Amino acid sequence: MSAVAWTAVGSLAAWLWLLLGQGFFWRTDLRLPPCREPDDWPSVCVVVPARDEAAVLPESLPSLLAQDYPGRAEIFLVDDGSSDGTGELARELARTHGGLPLTVGSPGEPPAGWTGKLWAVRHGIGLARARGPEYLLLTDADIAHAPDSLRTLVAAARTGGFDLVSQMARLRVESVWERLVVPAFVYFFAQLYPFRWIAVKDSRTAAAAGGCVLLRADAAERARIPDAIRHAVIDDVALARAVKGSGGHIWLGLAERVDSVRPYPRLHDLWRMVSRSAYAQLRHNPLLLLGTVLGLAVVYLVPPVALFTGLFSGHTGIAAVGGLAWLLMTATYLPMLRYYRQPVWLAASLPVTAFLYLLMTVDSAVQHYRGRGAAWKGRTYARPDTALDER
Repeated sequence: MSAVAWTAVGSLAAWLWLLLGQGFFWRTDLRLPPCREPDDWPSVCVVVPARDEAAVLPESLPSLLAQDYPGRAEIFLVDDGSSDGTGELARELARTHGGLPLTVGSPGEPPAGWTGKLWAVRHGIGLARARGPEYLLLTDADIAHAPDSLRTLVAAARTGGFDLVSQMARLRVESVWERLVVPAFVYFFAQLYPFRWIAVKDSRTAAAAGGCVLLRADAAERARIPDAIRHAVIDDVALARAVKGSGGHIWLGLAERVDSVRPYPRLHDLWRMVSRSAYAQLRHNPLLLLGTVLGLAVVYLVPPVALFTGLFSGHTGIAAVGGLAWLLMTATYLPMLRYYRQPVWLAASLPVTAFLYLLMTVDSAVQHYRGRGAAWKGRTYARPDTALDER
């Protein structure tokens, strides 16, 4: 057999394993578990780190203020050095909309060894602890919640005995590039961290979605959140690992009515979103980078290459193997496209999207070795595991 044939067979074998042996990652039916409302509703403090979020706050913050929660709840928005009037806009929205009490704080510049967001979260949790809450809801400033979001999160955590309940917010898919890239982002995330494995107590798999994390306050203290993960660029995964590593029971699933309102209209915007942390995900290890590039190529690029090579060269066996691998790939992507209400024909474009992610990952490594590191909202993590540099 030729090298192309062997590679095509390897790709097909990989897809058979992914289909059946990777926690059924491709299924999208894992939503909030069945729950019942508690007899007494615990107190909750909502912590919202925000840096230059004036463009999205009018869509997101009113949804938090309007939460229909039977217990005591309060919002702490931490204005992390914004230059666009985020803090004052938050106060104005609270005056206009009413609802849950809102406190706006400012933590000052993060010290060495802290990422900006986690420094803001630390400040918000510090303010919240004065209220003695049983739960903390950590949510991003671009996340809009349905009126019963907090209520259902707390009920699910109480019913299931979870220390952490997180929902992967439904990201915006309106522009052409969002339709091509965003569903695949969640698909790849679920492939790396199968949601069904996360909820298994003795499983090593741990992850959360930073836009919506309900966390027991005592579990946060036990795991030393956020101090234990103060340097983390991918803070949601690090948070989940810390909580699970300290004996916590965690859960992650897809959201029904928790949505990100942040737009990514251009490929450049999505490229920056992925590349800022892709190499951090690989622990800045060149060997892991090489393995990831080769893995993406074999799993996602080889099937269409084998199909067309086989067809044009007359090797029907190679074409059949490549076509079957591509078919399995397409079939596993369809549920995510349905979840995002996208046309099914986009499933066949997954090799193109995977190639874009391959380039984004390589670019993330290039930026790291150029000394730029992970960058977000004016902050650059020149050495992600040490200090935070301002550029």
